[in-house]
Amino acid sequence: MKKELIFLGPPACGKGTQTNRLAEYLNFPHVDTGSLLRNEIKNETEAGIEAKKFIDKGQLVPAELVAKIIKNRLSQDDCKDGYILDGYPRSIEQADKLEIINQEINTDNNDVDFRAIYFDIDVNLLIERIINRRSCPVCGAIYNLLSIPPKVENHCDKDGAELTQRKDDTKEVAQARFDTYFKETAPLIDYYKNKGVLRTINADGTVDEVWERLLEVIK
Repeated sequence: MKKELIFLGPPACGKGTQTNRLAEYLNFPHVDTGSLLRNEIKNETEAGIEAKKFIDKGQLVPAELVAKIIKNRLSQDDCKDGYILDGYPRSIEQADKLEIINQEINTDNNDVDFRAIYFDIDVNLLIERIINRRSCPVCGAIYNLLSIPPKVENHCDKDGAELTQRKDDTKEVAQARFDTYFKETAPLIDYYKNKGVLRTINADGTVDEVWERLLEVIK
């Protein structure tokens, strides 16, 4: 059975860590829509060139163009047994487009299991995560000064590089991001619940604790 998995949850809820791990565990492609769009632009594909025109003007890439890029990626051979889609959909409009995409790429496959997995966690905990988050500028490893601190203070365990903090990892910016999330993306929870495909996990816990909960809902 083909598995199509998408993930919902507010910023810093742990989706990125778990989806990377799950992609390796299931041997499914991890389709990160942000990276996908950047690669299209970098490789100067037809869609990438078109998307860059909007980005260069400070405009959002049109929904139809984003959907086209995602459909092209999900249509590739490595997605035939399943995929993990990260960062899409972010709105009801995009969710409707994804449903159409899945119908179009699964015309010869009626044995498909689509699930939307919601990482449920208190926003105040997430704000603490964000303002204590640090990353390695060399290898990209993510740390948290409270829950996942480096062995040597402020230095990466893997390469010893000095850790950095994103400029937008402040309490004020974090709150603004959550406000946007609850306005635009949170309605997807009810959208997928009404379709009977929503699975909710408690995202408050260690990485391994959340991982075990995730494995339970994808069986």
